[in-house]
Amino acid sequence: MGEQSDVNTQPAASGFAGQWHHRPQVPIKVSPFFSWPPDPRRMVTWVADRWFAVAENSILVLISLTCWMWFQPSMEEAKTLSIGWIAEIYVRNLILLFGVAGGLHLYFFVWKRQRMELKFDKRDLAKESRAFTFKNQVHDNMFWSLGSGVLFWSAYEALMFWAMANGYAPMLHWSGNPVWFVLLFALTPVWISFHFYWIHRLIHVPRLYKAFHALHHRNINVGPWSGLSMHPVEHLLFFSSVLIHFIVPAHPLHILFHMQHQALTAATSHTGFEGLVVKDENRLALGTFHHQMHHRYFECNYGNLEMPWDKWFGSFHDGTDQSHQAFKNRRSGR
Repeated sequence: MGEQSDVNTQPAASGFAGQWHHRPQVPIKVSPFFSWPPDPRRMVTWVADRWFAVAENSILVLISLTCWMWFQPSMEEAKTLSIGWIAEIYVRNLILLFGVAGGLHLYFFVWKRQRMELKFDKRDLAKESRAFTFKNQVHDNMFWSLGSGVLFWSAYEALMFWAMANGYAPMLHWSGNPVWFVLLFALTPVWISFHFYWIHRLIHVPRLYKAFHALHHRNINVGPWSGLSMHPVEHLLFFSSVLIHFIVPAHPLHILFHMQHQALTAATSHTGFEGLVVKDENRLALGTFHHQMHHRYFECNYGNLEMPWDKWFGSFHDGTDQSHQAFKNRRSGR
């Protein structure tokens, strides 16, 4: 999720900017923790915007805590693989995705409560298009998100809970190390970012792209259901970041946060709107222009802003006209 900003940002004009209905403040900046020289003020702002405000991470901590307290099978149940408790996890995750992706879709695209304000792409989601299953972008996206995405999300959760319950994955308890218990929440999005970049670059290899990742890239213009609309092989790779906890000790609460962060922020980051406007101000950052450009131009911004892999490897597009010209030069040279 990007940093919050006021609604009144740079107006789209001609050239690169003219390709967008809304372009937020640019240049886009990566995490200050990987920038030089160090900027302590921006570091504090970066953390505060993501953890101490009404923001993606803080909301997800509350959701995962709610799930752990009231909608989670016990570790005693999880010792034995059974349809009962695994089905409970699957149904819970279906409801979560319907609530987030479905709610955002209704608000922004069906009810159009925000009209076109902060919408990156002026086009509507595709209908009667042969590019999509059922010739409909939303139906296609829902089919792959719910049919495959929630299945793999739930399967990885079930695997980790079973492994923890049986001692195959190391358990972390609050009483044993409260500092690391809290710090692990903050480090989880950084690890997800690390993993996502390399998995994403892998499936952009031409043969793998054609076989698997092209399904996700049907969405040149995105909506909330686009985020988890992937081929099953991509879901298998995408959610595999949680396997780090066969090495790094964690609590089941961290597993919930980790998996919900991957699944639910896929919906929010593909909203297609920069944020939720309340009383003429962007109160909740949602869609990221950084990733929206990846869906349109394909060969830039493979990662996200938590880690600057794109900057280090020359594929970063910061949203400026100069950066777009450099991107076009790279692509034409290739």
